[in-house]
Amino acid sequence: QPQLKESGGGLVQPGGSLSLSCEGSGFAFEFFNIGWFRQAPGKEREYVASMASVRGDGATNYATSVKGRFTISRDNYKKTAYLQMNNLRPEDTGVYYCARSDRTVPQNMADLPDKYDHWGQGTQVTVSE
Repeated sequence: QPQLKESGGGLVQPGGSLSLSCEGSGFAFEFFNIGWFRQAPGKEREYVASMASVRGDGATNYATSVKGRFTISRDNYKKTAYLQMNNLRPEDTGVYYCARSDRTVPQNMADLPDKYDHWGQGTQVTVSE
């Protein structure tokens, strides 16, 4: 059974940094695209970033709101994806989820939640004084 598990969330002051991890199990991690989404209270789930599988040469994509501040990466040997978040803002607050999509899903569709078939349970990120 494919599973994804996030970790690394917490409370951080504005301008601070956090690094999230997403560990996969039960599937061939390297052959799936990985995406990060977030959901703030009372809002819809929002795309953050994604990284293609080895077949997609690990291409990355970012939401405009996080470009230049967040970096997605992956270590296929460790079956883990990462989201390094720098210069955090209060509006980055939310529950962060990682998810996988089939390698045939192109990066120009990586922001669509319905292209992802397995999700983690999420990790809370709070940016506040």
